Amino acid sequence: MKQMLLDLSPTPRQSFDNFVVGQNIEVVHTLKQIISNNLPIQFIYLWGNEGSGKSHLAHIASDHEFVIHDDVHLLDEPGQIELFNMYNRCKDSKKNMLVTGLYSPLQMKLRDDLATRLAWGVTYEVISLSDEEKKLALLKHADERGMKLGMDIIDYCLKYLKRDMPNLFSILEALDKWSLTYKRPITLPLLKEIILANKI
Repeated sequence: MKQMLLDLSPTPRQSFDNFVVGQNIEVVHTLKQIISNNLPIQFIYLWGNEGSGKSHLAHIASDHEFVIHDDVHLLDEPGQIELFNMYNRCKDSKKNMLVTGLYSPLQMKLRDDLATRLAWGVTYEVISLSDEEKKLALLKHADERGMKLGMDIIDYCLKYLKRDMPNLFSILEALDKWSLTYKRPITLPLLKEIILANKI
Protein backbone atom coordinates (compact mmCIF):
# COMPACT_ATOMS: atom_id res chain seq x y z
CA MET A 1 0.00 0.00 0.00
CA LYS A 2 1.34 3.43 -0.85
CA GLN A 3 2.31 5.75 1.94
CA MET A 4 -0.68 7.55 3.42
CA LEU A 5 0.49 11.07 2.77
CA LEU A 6 -2.07 13.46 4.15
CA ASP A 7 -3.30 15.59 1.29
CA LEU A 8 -4.04 18.66 3.31
CA SER A 9 -5.71 20.78 0.71
CA PRO A 10 -5.07 24.53 0.81
CA THR A 11 -7.19 26.28 3.39
CA PRO A 12 -10.52 27.09 1.72
CA ARG A 13 -10.99 30.73 0.82
CA GLN A 14 -12.20 32.53 3.91
CA SER A 15 -15.83 33.58 3.77
CA PHE A 16 -18.72 34.29 6.10
CA ASP A 17 -20.03 30.82 5.25
CA ASN A 18 -17.04 29.05 6.79
CA PHE A 19 -16.52 31.45 9.70
CA VAL A 20 -17.75 29.89 12.94
CA VAL A 21 -19.40 32.84 14.66
CA GLY A 22 -19.51 31.71 18.28
CA GLN A 23 -19.85 34.83 20.44
CA ASN A 24 -18.94 37.18 17.58
CA ILE A 25 -22.42 37.83 16.21
CA GLU A 26 -22.16 41.62 16.51
CA VAL A 27 -18.79 41.98 14.76
CA VAL A 28 -19.91 39.75 11.88
CA HIS A 29 -23.16 41.69 11.53
CA THR A 30 -21.32 45.03 11.57
CA LEU A 31 -18.77 43.92 8.98
CA LYS A 32 -21.53 42.65 6.70
CA GLN A 33 -23.33 45.98 7.03
CA ILE A 34 -20.20 47.95 6.19
CA ILE A 35 -19.49 45.73 3.17
CA SER A 36 -23.04 46.17 1.88
CA ASN A 37 -22.81 49.97 2.38
CA ASN A 38 -25.65 49.91 4.90
CA LEU A 39 -23.47 51.32 7.67
CA PRO A 40 -21.45 54.53 7.16
CA ILE A 41 -18.39 53.33 9.05
CA GLN A 42 -15.01 53.63 7.35
CA PHE A 43 -12.66 52.08 9.89
CA ILE A 44 -12.87 48.86 11.89
CA TYR A 45 -10.33 47.53 14.37
CA LEU A 46 -10.40 43.90 15.53
CA TRP A 47 -8.41 42.56 18.44
CA GLY A 48 -8.17 39.26 20.24
CA ASN A 49 -6.08 36.17 20.88
CA GLU A 50 -4.19 34.27 18.20
CA GLY A 51 -6.57 31.93 16.39
CA SER A 52 -9.68 33.86 17.37
CA GLY A 53 -10.66 34.56 13.75
CA LYS A 54 -9.36 38.10 13.20
CA SER A 55 -7.36 37.19 10.10
CA HIS A 56 -10.29 35.21 8.70
CA LEU A 57 -12.48 38.31 8.91
CA ALA A 58 -9.67 40.45 7.48
CA HIS A 59 -9.44 38.15 4.45
CA ILE A 60 -13.18 38.49 3.90
CA ALA A 61 -12.89 42.28 4.06
CA SER A 62 -9.95 42.28 1.64
CA ASP A 63 -12.21 40.69 -0.98
CA HIS A 64 -14.40 43.81 -0.74
CA GLU A 65 -11.68 46.43 -1.35
CA PHE A 66 -10.82 47.13 2.24
CA VAL A 67 -7.28 48.21 2.99
CA ILE A 68 -6.02 45.59 5.46
CA HIS A 69 -3.27 45.65 8.05
CA ASP A 70 -2.91 42.52 10.18
CA ASP A 71 -0.96 42.29 13.47
CA VAL A 72 -0.48 45.97 14.29
CA HIS A 73 1.17 44.93 17.56
CA LEU A 74 4.25 43.81 15.58
CA LEU A 75 4.95 47.25 14.08
CA ASP A 76 8.14 49.09 14.89
CA GLU A 77 8.28 52.91 14.97
CA PRO A 78 8.65 53.39 11.16
CA GLY A 79 5.88 50.87 10.59
CA GLN A 80 3.57 52.73 12.94
CA ILE A 81 4.29 55.99 11.13
CA GLU A 82 3.50 54.34 7.78
CA LEU A 83 0.23 52.91 9.12
CA PHE A 84 -0.69 56.34 10.51
CA ASN A 85 -0.11 57.86 7.06
CA MET A 86 -2.03 55.04 5.38
CA TYR A 87 -4.93 55.67 7.75
CA ASN A 88 -5.03 59.33 6.73
CA ARG A 89 -4.84 58.43 3.03
CA CYS A 90 -7.80 56.08 3.44
CA LYS A 91 -9.74 58.79 5.26
CA ASP A 92 -9.08 61.30 2.48
CA SER A 93 -9.91 58.84 -0.30
CA LYS A 94 -12.93 57.44 1.58
CA LYS A 95 -11.58 53.87 1.47
CA ASN A 96 -12.55 51.33 4.09
CA MET A 97 -9.80 50.03 6.33
CA LEU A 98 -9.58 47.06 8.70
CA VAL A 99 -6.72 46.64 11.18
CA THR A 100 -6.11 43.76 13.58
CA GLY A 101 -3.99 43.32 16.68
CA LEU A 102 -3.67 41.26 19.83
CA TYR A 103 -4.93 44.01 22.11
CA SER A 104 -7.15 47.07 22.12
CA PRO A 105 -5.55 50.23 20.65
CA LEU A 106 -4.68 51.78 24.01
CA GLN A 107 -3.08 48.60 25.42
CA MET A 108 -0.26 48.19 22.89
CA LYS A 109 2.00 51.17 23.66
CA LEU A 110 1.55 52.47 20.13
CA ARG A 111 2.24 56.06 19.16
CA ASP A 112 -0.53 58.24 20.59
CA ASP A 113 -1.55 59.54 17.18
CA LEU A 114 -1.87 56.01 15.75
CA ALA A 115 -3.77 54.68 18.78
CA THR A 116 -6.19 57.59 18.42
CA ARG A 117 -6.72 56.82 14.73
CA LEU A 118 -7.37 53.15 15.44
CA ALA A 119 -10.08 54.13 17.93
CA TRP A 120 -11.85 56.41 15.45
CA GLY A 121 -14.03 53.74 13.91
CA VAL A 122 -15.59 50.70 15.55
CA THR A 123 -13.50 48.42 17.73
CA TYR A 124 -14.38 44.82 18.54
CA GLU A 125 -12.77 42.06 20.52
CA VAL A 126 -12.99 38.86 18.50
CA ILE A 127 -13.62 36.13 21.04
CA SER A 128 -12.04 32.72 20.50
CA LEU A 129 -14.32 29.72 20.30
CA SER A 130 -14.57 27.64 23.43
CA ASP A 131 -13.64 23.97 23.16
CA GLU A 132 -17.32 23.08 23.30
CA GLU A 133 -18.08 25.46 20.41
CA LYS A 134 -15.21 23.94 18.43
CA LYS A 135 -16.54 20.45 19.08
CA LEU A 136 -20.01 21.42 17.89
CA ALA A 137 -18.55 23.07 14.79
CA LEU A 138 -16.48 20.00 13.94
CA LEU A 139 -19.45 17.69 14.47
CA LYS A 140 -21.59 19.87 12.21
CA HIS A 141 -18.86 19.94 9.55
CA ALA A 142 -18.52 16.16 9.71
CA ASP A 143 -22.29 15.67 9.55
CA GLU A 144 -22.52 17.89 6.46
CA ARG A 145 -19.91 15.65 4.77
CA GLY A 146 -21.71 12.48 5.85
CA MET A 147 -18.83 11.49 8.14
CA LYS A 148 -19.31 9.32 11.20
CA LEU A 149 -16.99 11.04 13.61
CA GLY A 150 -16.35 9.83 17.13
CA MET A 151 -15.74 12.24 19.98
CA ASP A 152 -12.40 10.52 20.60
CA ILE A 153 -11.17 11.90 17.27
CA ILE A 154 -12.36 15.43 18.06
CA ASP A 155 -10.84 15.33 21.55
CA TYR A 156 -7.53 14.13 20.10
CA CYS A 157 -7.48 16.89 17.48
CA LEU A 158 -8.16 19.58 20.06
CA LYS A 159 -5.53 18.22 22.43
CA TYR A 160 -2.65 17.46 20.07
CA LEU A 161 -3.10 19.33 16.77
CA LYS A 162 -3.09 22.96 15.71
CA ARG A 163 -6.40 24.22 17.02
CA ASP A 164 -7.48 26.90 14.54
CA MET A 165 -10.70 26.00 12.76
CA PRO A 166 -9.42 26.10 9.14
CA ASN A 167 -6.70 23.58 10.05
CA LEU A 168 -9.11 21.36 11.95
CA PHE A 169 -11.61 21.41 9.07
CA SER A 170 -8.83 20.58 6.62
CA ILE A 171 -7.70 17.61 8.70
CA LEU A 172 -11.24 16.25 8.90
CA GLU A 173 -11.63 16.56 5.14
CA ALA A 174 -8.32 14.79 4.53
CA LEU A 175 -9.29 12.06 7.00
CA ASP A 176 -12.58 11.58 5.16
CA LYS A 177 -10.74 11.37 1.83
CA TRP A 178 -8.32 8.72 3.08
CA SER A 179 -11.12 6.73 4.69
CA LEU A 180 -12.86 6.54 1.34
CA THR A 181 -9.62 5.84 -0.57
CA TYR A 182 -8.60 2.91 1.63
CA LYS A 183 -12.15 1.82 2.47
CA ARG A 184 -11.41 2.01 6.18
CA PRO A 185 -13.71 3.41 8.86
CA ILE A 186 -12.89 6.80 10.31
CA THR A 187 -11.17 5.92 13.56
CA LEU A 188 -8.59 7.39 15.89
CA PRO A 189 -5.97 4.77 14.84
CA LEU A 190 -6.42 5.84 11.19
CA LEU A 191 -5.96 9.50 12.13
CA LYS A 192 -2.82 8.65 14.13
CA GLU A 193 -1.39 6.68 11.20
CA ILE A 194 -1.87 9.64 8.89
CA ILE A 195 -0.41 12.08 11.41
CA LEU A 196 2.63 9.84 11.94
CA ALA A 197 3.18 9.43 8.20
CA ASN A 198 3.03 13.17 7.66
CA LYS A 199 4.78 14.30 10.85
CA ILE A 200 1.99 16.74 11.66
